[in-house]
Amino acid sequence: MILDPWLWIGLFILIAYTVEAITGFGSLVIGLSLGALLLPIPELLPVLVPLNVLMSGFLAWRNRQHVDRPLLLRVILPLMLGGTLVGFAMQGWLADDLLKLLFGLLVVWFATRELWKLARGLKVKAHPAWLNRGLTFAAGITHGLFASGGPLLVYALAGTTLDKSRLRATMLCVWFSLNASLSVLLLMEGRLLPALPRITLFLPLLVVGVLVGEYLHHRVNEMRFRQLVYGLLSITGVLLVAKSF
Repeated sequence: MILDPWLWIGLFILIAYTVEAITGFGSLVIGLSLGALLLPIPELLPVLVPLNVLMSGFLAWRNRQHVDRPLLLRVILPLMLGGTLVGFAMQGWLADDLLKLLFGLLVVWFATRELWKLARGLKVKAHPAWLNRGLTFAAGITHGLFASGGPLLVYALAGTTLDKSRLRATMLCVWFSLNASLSVLLLMEGRLLPALPRITLFLPLLVVGVLVGEYLHHRVNEMRFRQLVYGLLSITGVLLVAKSF
């Protein structure tokens, strides 16, 4: 039983959603990067994506008054939805080892960049509008491939005038919309229904992760916790890159 990779996936889901409840980001990046060490990415997506729909939908509804609707509806969603469709279509053309390599490189770039910013206390600068839009579309492609558009979208929105609450609420709406769309695509491909028993089995872990994360949110040093999470992601990304060869 201990060799069943899905038991480890359950542990990774618990860790990922506890981290997201504490910091407000990263459940899919963490869950998928750890899970991809054991199972193919296409096999993980039908389980992890619907779970994220449930959590992001709940949190988006709770924080709906902070959503920047013009930015969400006019800029982010159109570009990311288009990119997501492109990335999802590319899945069938890319071997699992190549998917792991690309995802590992994305995770390493994101984690080491965040560690560098934390260590240096760097302030982010706003990008030109054309670069913001290009990065947002690219974030959609990575979301279609790995259900992990967060790293590039965070980079695209760096230096915007959104305060922390509005940025978090707006991004929660993005993840809910995109992952709901991905779930529909997975359903149409026949990959979602076979995963429903595992999704149901893992639902209690999602609830426990949220409760534990809410409890720890005001009891841990967020900067040191972020350093620990980004360090874990850096190591995991390197392992994914090594595993792809």
